[in-house]
Amino acid sequence: MSDFWLFTLVGFGAQIVDGGLGMGYGLISMTVLLTLGIAPPLASASVHAAEIVTTGISGLSHMMFKNINPTLFRRLAIPGMFGGIVGAQVLSFAPINIIKPLIMGYLLIMGIYVLYKSFQRTELSEKIYDYLVHTLLKREKPAQKMPRLITLGFIGGFLDAAGGGGWGSIVNSTLLAQGEPPRYTIGSVNLAEFLVTMSITAAFFVTIKITEWQALLGLITGGAIAAPISAYMVRILPANLLMILVGSLIIALSLRSFWLFFH
Repeated sequence: MSDFWLFTLVGFGAQIVDGGLGMGYGLISMTVLLTLGIAPPLASASVHAAEIVTTGISGLSHMMFKNINPTLFRRLAIPGMFGGIVGAQVLSFAPINIIKPLIMGYLLIMGIYVLYKSFQRTELSEKIYDYLVHTLLKREKPAQKMPRLITLGFIGGFLDAAGGGGWGSIVNSTLLAQGEPPRYTIGSVNLAEFLVTMSITAAFFVTIKITEWQALLGLITGGAIAAPISAYMVRILPANLLMILVGSLIIALSLRSFWLFFH
């Protein structure tokens, strides 16, 4: 199998998952590219360049269906763009022998996090959480506070650029766990991700030379083919099963990358 078709397969699988969960494209693609020996800056740049297409379509779709909270969108997008640019610069200039194990560790943690979340997504657990937090404790939703949203956006953008993925996993999960309305949260976060992805890609193009064109074109091709299919797959595949599979895959590939790096 040629490299192009291999990356097309990776992009296809990652988009199928992302279409079903709203997260996972960057994490899966980045983990596989690192496993194949591509340097972290080139891997992250390729993933984000490919994501421009998918995040743009997703963001436009949410705008058409009026799933956007303008205030939430602005407070996430602007700091997210700055965080993404900073993360891209750090990844571009950090020594490979230092940054690569850090990125692999980050991906391993994210894999464990996704796996952990898969066992929380039950109707009973969500009802218990909602009752304890919002009824008994009567806590104010921290996501409504501007400084915390700005911090969340910056951290999400930084880690997404430096780690190759994680915006959806970090930002969406945090806001939804705090009781934000899913419709406007997912729509606003997805639209913000498009601008964050554009900023990250531009920052990489300024600082490094893109040489992995087969990876980039393969990820775009696979993602484009999978986009309409994933809309159907989400109707027949349980979200919990997808999260278990994704978390397990990321953990396994990250551990393999650690093994190869230190041996």
